[in-house]
Amino acid sequence: MTEVTKRILVTGGTGLVGKAIEKVVGDGEGRPDERWIFVSSRDADLTSSSETRALFERHRPTHVIHLAAMVGGLFKNIRSNLDFWRTNIHINDNVLHSAHEMGVQKVVSCLSTCIFPDKTTYPIDETMIHNGPPHSSNFGYSYAKRMIDIQNRGYSEQHGRRFTAVIPTNVFGPHDNFNIEDGHVLPGLIHKVHLAKQSGSALTVWGTGKPRRQFIYSLDLARLFLWVLREYDEVEPIILSVGEEDEVSIREAAEAVAEAMDFRGELVFDPTKADGQFKKTASNAKLRRYLPGFQFTPFRKAVKETCAWFDANYADARK
Repeated sequence: MTEVTKRILVTGGTGLVGKAIEKVVGDGEGRPDERWIFVSSRDADLTSSSETRALFERHRPTHVIHLAAMVGGLFKNIRSNLDFWRTNIHINDNVLHSAHEMGVQKVVSCLSTCIFPDKTTYPIDETMIHNGPPHSSNFGYSYAKRMIDIQNRGYSEQHGRRFTAVIPTNVFGPHDNFNIEDGHVLPGLIHKVHLAKQSGSALTVWGTGKPRRQFIYSLDLARLFLWVLREYDEVEPIILSVGEEDEVSIREAAEAVAEAMDFRGELVFDPTKADGQFKKTASNAKLRRYLPGFQFTPFRKAVKETCAWFDANYADARK
């Protein structure tokens, strides 16, 4: 019998990416020497240093995937930038410092492409994170996430810690936040299409539909997280994304959801609602240097699978 030598603690383990990692591990990607521990806010309040420390003492992890965060879509960020800053700064500092004090061998934290400068050249890459202020719509969340990179470098230089971070583009999939007001664009569209089908009304999409995004399926991201945890040894973050050629407009995303859910009604765009950042085109060249053969799930196939999960789990997904 193989001895368990790695105890991998996943914060935010019941969220979109945590659930995807749990599924991928359960479907055969886990290894016999690994014990996976998925925790949520019910297990500890990570804004509390004492509760975070107690969580680490209870599980004694050797490795950590840090996903826990206060997150939300464009309009929630606009309303609550200070809350996003303060909550995430507390969470990140507590998790990283507890990991350091407990001698955790490796931490992989999750950032976001919204941390990149608003005024920049494209495609953006890992060297450009701190080259200017992020978009004003979500500056609180963005700066809090940038500080993880600063802390990772500090723990590496002062203490030799192997703390790093990944930067996924727009993640979607089963177990997403499908709240129309506070969720991200794709799960919000899925919920809106469901309601429009029920009522026989048009689908109203907030904004012009022109902004462009790179979407990554949560199960693809989960597989990449396992690779980063096991194989990637740089302190510098790595962008986890489909290629630039796979970027789609919000209009195209809405059309993909409508097709997947067999919605035959009209699509209406509401330009009185904010578009947010027009684009954040990211380069996955660094990832491709490491994993040239990685196969991403085609966008429309991933959308169809996510819509099917939403329909099958509507009672829980709509909350």
